[in-house]
Amino acid sequence: MTGDLAGRFRRLIENFGPIPVARFMGESNAIYYASRDPLGAPRESGGGDFTTAPEISQMFGELTGLWLADIWNRAGRPAKAAYAELGPGRGTLAKDALRAMARSGLSPDVHLVEGSPELRAAQAAALAGAKFHDDPGELPQEGPLLLVANEFLDALPIRQLVRAEAGWRERMIGVDGEGFAFLAGPQPMDQALPEGFAQCPAGTILETNPGAAAVVREIALRLTRQGGAALFVDYGHLEPRTGSTLQAVRAHRKVDPFAHPGEADITAHVDFAVLAQIARDAGCRVQTGTQGDWLAAMGIEVRADALARAAPDRAADIAEARDRLAARDRMGELFKVMALTAPDWPAGAGLAP
Repeated sequence: MTGDLAGRFRRLIENFGPIPVARFMGESNAIYYASRDPLGAPRESGGGDFTTAPEISQMFGELTGLWLADIWNRAGRPAKAAYAELGPGRGTLAKDALRAMARSGLSPDVHLVEGSPELRAAQAAALAGAKFHDDPGELPQEGPLLLVANEFLDALPIRQLVRAEAGWRERMIGVDGEGFAFLAGPQPMDQALPEGFAQCPAGTILETNPGAAAVVREIALRLTRQGGAALFVDYGHLEPRTGSTLQAVRAHRKVDPFAHPGEADITAHVDFAVLAQIARDAGCRVQTGTQGDWLAAMGIEVRADALARAAPDRAADIAEARDRLAARDRMGELFKVMALTAPDWPAGAGLAP
């Protein structure tokens, strides 16, 4: 264990007892994102902890912008549409998407939901005139929303339930020697279970993400009232599943989630099956698919060929970026896309109904 947060967690647990996984993850990530720019390849000066799709290639942001422009155009080109992004990193995705949207005559106001002061500074430098918000509830209340959230939901705190011999319990974190360890909490949690999991064998772990559920519900209700569309892109699963997906990354390497609280990015896979149903219940049309299939349908091959022709000396790098984003054995299968659209808007391109 390193850092002051580890010591604070230890003292908290020793004085008051084990803490939920959600508290450990939430406080760790709050300090982590508030204190640094986590993005960047290892070879960069100062390095970074991870690289997201928009930083890999402009193609990702451009195709996202084309998707938004296409659905806006087919919805009748409504006025006062606003571009919104949750967790916009350095502003790279927004910059690329807005450039692509402008070619179709769409130049919306830009609204960014970002809590990190350091990342806000980078976004302001990349996107002149952008308006900043602390949470999605502050986004414009009038006019259609064209919203993107790339690798945003995975960093929201999860709860874990574990099937003990005596029934379901919340999975907690306690102190074990010099480190931390998982253990089952004392309170029965059987009433908190989703349908279909009551008879799972002992040791089964089930994850829920109340924060992600609240965000998706709020955005879906907004789209239903105001019109618009939203794209959520993240690693996760499209069908219900069990098991722990809690993980941490530091300096582009997976590390023990307990090892560096506040100094590593702690995430979990996104349960798109649950989130899709929440959006449907709120009145939205929902489409899902893999990132690879969606990028292929949006024309990543054509775009990569055009970029390579314009810069032949970069052709190998462009091909590598295309494969990294879309190949099934890389990001293409692990990452999923969920599109939400207002009930009176057309379906989004490149995704099955």
